[in-house]
Amino acid sequence: MRIGELIKKSEKPFYSLEFFPPKEKEKWNEFYAVVEKLKAINPLFVSVTCGAGGSGQENTVEIASAMKNTLGLECMAHCTCVRSDKAKMDEYLGQLRQANIENILALRGDKPKNADGIVDESLMSHDYKYAADLVRYVRENHKDFGVAVAAYPAPHPESVSFASDRKYLIEKIKTGADFAITQLFFDSREYISLVDELKKEGIKDCPIIPGILPIQSLASIKHTLSLCGANIQGKFFMQLEKAHEEGGSEKVRELGLQYAANQIRTMLDYGAKGIHLYTLNKADLCLQLVDMI
Repeated sequence: MRIGELIKKSEKPFYSLEFFPPKEKEKWNEFYAVVEKLKAINPLFVSVTCGAGGSGQENTVEIASAMKNTLGLECMAHCTCVRSDKAKMDEYLGQLRQANIENILALRGDKPKNADGIVDESLMSHDYKYAADLVRYVRENHKDFGVAVAAYPAPHPESVSFASDRKYLIEKIKTGADFAITQLFFDSREYISLVDELKKEGIKDCPIIPGILPIQSLASIKHTLSLCGANIQGKFFMQLEKAHEEGGSEKVRELGLQYAANQIRTMLDYGAKGIHLYTLNKADLCLQLVDMI
């Protein structure tokens, strides 16, 4: 079923979960055990990422299929423009369709780099420059799929301004997105500002689901921020550093959990339809967080 329809029918706030496929298949049993634990949250849906540059799509299809057909979870697969063309996209979507996956998250993806670690524009897709191009193609040629897109409470690292970033998001939504999921963020005002601006632009019926990351450790949040380009308030980061000095990762997790719980309460009070948790393939923190809420 299309996840957009599930969201519309949901009469109370929901959770959704994001996972990434382990590259090594010997770790898959451990991964599925984590997913089984998190079924206790009763997520409305789960999403499965693919590797950088669209790599690892075979793992995405196989794991998404297991989640949907064996574990009984409505599943959405990430779908990136990078290194893709129409033929490859048709093949990938065909594989998802055979696996009974009916929803995708349409993303441009990180720009690919050459052997020297330098971004190589020649490796970008010639058929899909932006995520909106992919949304448009799926809507015209694969109408049976539900389509979600990414939103950025703070602008994408490559955006020249807030206005430019919002323009591209509005285009993705008007092109045919059912809903959007935000990049992780730590300043709730950024999410509220984003939704308010979209409403002023006439975007009122497309749910914008806030993405929340329970912080595992100081090292993990530094690494995550370096990958995704999100930001964190200086005051909160200093509190995390102090917590690490006083009690190590355990103290950081405690502070991070309380902070995430307050974020979620703020989002739900504001009217968010649900909360998307970035699990990092870990169960315990997410379960603790939901218990706190």
